[in-house]
Amino acid sequence: MKPSHSGFTLIELVIVITILGILAAIALPKFVSLQRDARIAKLLAARGAVNAAAALVHAGYLARGGVADTAACPGGGGTATNALNGTLCTENGLVRMANGYPSGAVALGAATPGIVGAAGLVSTFSPTLAQLNNEGFGAAVAGTTTTFSVIGGAGTTGGAGAQTNATCAFAYTSPTAAGAAPAVGVITTAGC
Repeated sequence: MKPSHSGFTLIELVIVITILGILAAIALPKFVSLQRDARIAKLLAARGAVNAAAALVHAGYLARGGVADTAACPGGGGTATNALNGTLCTENGLVRMANGYPSGAVALGAATPGIVGAAGLVSTFSPTLAQLNNEGFGAAVAGTTTTFSVIGGAGTTGGAGAQTNATCAFAYTSPTAAGAAPAVGVITTAGC
């Protein structure tokens, strides 16, 4: 009778470890690429939300014809002027406008937000930079332009409350005149 052995030989273990190593070398780059793809998808979703918000606020402005509201906005913030460069009532509150579209020149966390609040990227209507960062977004306001970014990629810099990613971003610029549309830039994905 042959004695039974209940173990693996050294050769069997080496073969299994080699196969696992090969599989890991093939699969690891795919997982890294998935994270980048997810950040790009998040950036594209944010750009879509910004475009939709701009169109909805502009449609609301056109429908109201510049006639001021007589009652306070149910979402808060007071009474909307519905003027070309005034405020417009949305379901969440008043939005600051520039030439009939959400303004790109409003500071983050302002009482009456512009495009950042209208886009609804986070659950807070007028988010601060820290609140955006908690959801994986960054934003910077310079002049009439708000630059939106997805943080966490290769170009992320700064500490808590100061995160930006200029290489995984797009910009929204308020229209320069009545009758003009806002400029929503193409996305930059080099650092996503």
